[in-house]
Amino acid sequence: MTTLPGLHQPKRAIVAGVEVAAAVALAFAVAWCWDRGVLRYSYPVADGAPLESTRYLGNWIGAAIGLATLGGVLLLDAGRQLLLAVRARGRKQADPPDV
Repeated sequence: MTTLPGLHQPKRAIVAGVEVAAAVALAFAVAWCWDRGVLRYSYPVADGAPLESTRYLGNWIGAAIGLATLGGVLLLDAGRQLLLAVRARGRKQADPPDV
């Protein structure tokens, strides 16, 4: 009979660290995608201030939002993994009742 491993496994802390590192990398990717998705134009006008215009590219903004969501999920799972690495311990077996 094989026994399944319990919830408390210290190696889960390593998994949490990898997930946090991946979330940080995703944060850089989010900033890069968002920067590519916002284009600012300036058109000179003869009698005044230049006309400013902003164009948003939906594919880049959508990719940034998707990557940010994935990073958030990774951070949530990293917290769960860390708690399971530190806190989850087996329960002590209860004594049989005195009858």
